[in-house]
Amino acid sequence: MGYPAEFRPRMQARTRALRTLEPLAFQTLEGAVADVWAVHGEAGGGGHYIAPDPRIVIFLDDQPPPMVLRAGSPEAAPIVAQAFFMPADLPMWARMQSPARMTHLDIHFEHAALERRLAAGRLRVDLARPRLLASNTSLVALGRMAAAEIRSPRAGRMLLDGLLTAVLAELFAAGPVVTGPSRHEATGRLAPWQMAAVRRLVEENMARPVSVADMARAARLSESWFAHAFRAEVGQPPHRWLAGLRLERAAQMIREGARPLAEVAQMTGFADQSHLSRRFRAHFGMTPTDWRRAQGRRSEQAEAGSFKTGREIWS
Repeated sequence: MGYPAEFRPRMQARTRALRTLEPLAFQTLEGAVADVWAVHGEAGGGGHYIAPDPRIVIFLDDQPPPMVLRAGSPEAAPIVAQAFFMPADLPMWARMQSPARMTHLDIHFEHAALERRLAAGRLRVDLARPRLLASNTSLVALGRMAAAEIRSPRAGRMLLDGLLTAVLAELFAAGPVVTGPSRHEATGRLAPWQMAAVRRLVEENMARPVSVADMARAARLSESWFAHAFRAEVGQPPHRWLAGLRLERAAQMIREGARPLAEVAQMTGFADQSHLSRRFRAHFGMTPTDWRRAQGRRSEQAEAGSFKTGREIWS
């Protein structure tokens, strides 16, 4: 059974000795998909899971399954959980300690949609860090109600949407919990959504100053952690990457030739034309004016070569 086109979970899973007992049941909501699984696992069975979208899992049986979870690293401390939140791009390992049947509710979120839901409930949550609950009867009760509605819809999406809101409130307000390492702590790198958020911030503010602190806030990290993870991900410090991005944008605008250099400098975040010229020459080995002329000559040579080839074809 397939998911509808608007949002599709993109889980990658490698499992062993796990067998589904019932057909998958699912319902779609705005920026989310909720599905119910019934599974039998053999001792030693389990899997490795990773997804580019955050998700919540609630085990619906009276007791947590005899399964140990490790978040972020296969060497992480093993945890038995009744429910958990797993951030985008954070790997998870699971291993059955004994044979068991288990039923679980999985809720997959589009990252921006989850942020909107949390903001509407005034919940401040670190979405880069996993959250695991050993036991929570309220979450299990909410999960069972949601699973029943998914399997046999009675009230359209309104009831399920309300239950989803209640699950978020209970999960992120509940305690005690175990928190694991975030992806950048586990791998030393940024998650794709964090890199996308930083790039979006820069591209939307190309004409204005953007500090490393601004980029760290967009990635939901401290400034020191962000600088470390960014360098591991990109291979250079954030400020150098930002300067290169501004220069590439300036070069694109200069190549198009429609704007004076002073305007290009203003639109790409440089103090003035001379500031742009100095940085441009250091990066490209020539001034913007010389570079524009060189681009024009290359274009003329390309056109001449194309014309010559055309004459040879028809001669």
